[in-house]
Amino acid sequence: MKLGMVGLPNVGKSTLFNALTNAGAQSANYPFCTIEPNVGIVSVPDERLDALARMFNPEKFTPATLEFVDIAGLVKGASKGEGLGNKFLSNIREVDAIVHVVRCFEDDNIIHVDGSVDAARDIETINLELIFSDLEILERRIDRAKKALKGDKSVQKQVDFFERLKSHLEDGKSARSFGYTEEELEFLKDTPLLSNKPVIYAANLSEADFTGNIDDNPQYKAVCEIAREENAEVLPICAEIEAEISDMSDEDKTMFLSELGLESSGLARIIKSGYRLLGLISFLTAGTPEVRAWTITKGTKAPQAAGKIHTDFEKGFIRAEIVSFDDLINCGSMAAAKEKGLVRLEGKDYVMQDGDVTLFRFNV
Repeated sequence: MKLGMVGLPNVGKSTLFNALTNAGAQSANYPFCTIEPNVGIVSVPDERLDALARMFNPEKFTPATLEFVDIAGLVKGASKGEGLGNKFLSNIREVDAIVHVVRCFEDDNIIHVDGSVDAARDIETINLELIFSDLEILERRIDRAKKALKGDKSVQKQVDFFERLKSHLEDGKSARSFGYTEEELEFLKDTPLLSNKPVIYAANLSEADFTGNIDDNPQYKAVCEIAREENAEVLPICAEIEAEISDMSDEDKTMFLSELGLESSGLARIIKSGYRLLGLISFLTAGTPEVRAWTITKGTKAPQAAGKIHTDFEKGFIRAEIVSFDDLINCGSMAAAKEKGLVRLEGKDYVMQDGDVTLFRFNV
């Protein structure tokens, strides 16, 4: 999973990126401080993997990973090449989902590129640039479909759909807020629109607001309202707190978060939202050589899941031996789970479930 972090200059985007990844992206109080995208790879926290490691005492422990890309701050006119616009847009094309950091805090010492804090305006600025870029792509797609229409009248459906979608975008609405049919989603497969990417709005709050009554913050409420209209997610977060805990030991971090009344870090919450948005789950492999988590899309069948480990596993797939994580932990060992008949043999049509502890049998 690759998440692109976007936002206007000086909204706390690079500060949050640094805190989440410890990758050391430059952070300063002026626009375009982040020029090239910074990339940070982080391990996906998974308590199930920790439990399996205690059970199997493996030689190797490999969690799933997530890639964060800190993309340069954007200004109005990016779709026309203003600021670092073209670079910004090309970097966004490469990510699976967007973490849009929105400033919801007041601080006279941190300059806002537009002179004042206004979350709704900031969101609109970035969304419109993505929409303008999408409109150019759609216009080319409509022209292509109209040419094809001369030889194939069935293409009329596509032309009508793209025209309706174009009208939706021209109203200033993101492509992700358009209600698609299954057929229309097929039409869109070769037309990747930036404003159709799943988005998490990371509402960056002051520590006082974040640990107090968040709903009293009018900027946060504005973000929630926009997210509801777009079917997007909102994640309240405090970049200051994340920066504070980034260098702490796990024990100190847990204690600090507990004192603030928080169950998990911002990183864990962003990852959870990202998995949910993209429809991802994890299956697990466990043994003395290695305990490992593998990320797949919901609905993936066993042979394709096996192919994530090695293409030979998919080509020569015979069956999968599967026990649910909860059953395995309750039994205390794989042998005990087998004795109780909880280890199942599944074939090519089995749809993988989150937390399946799996051993693939194959023959090449």
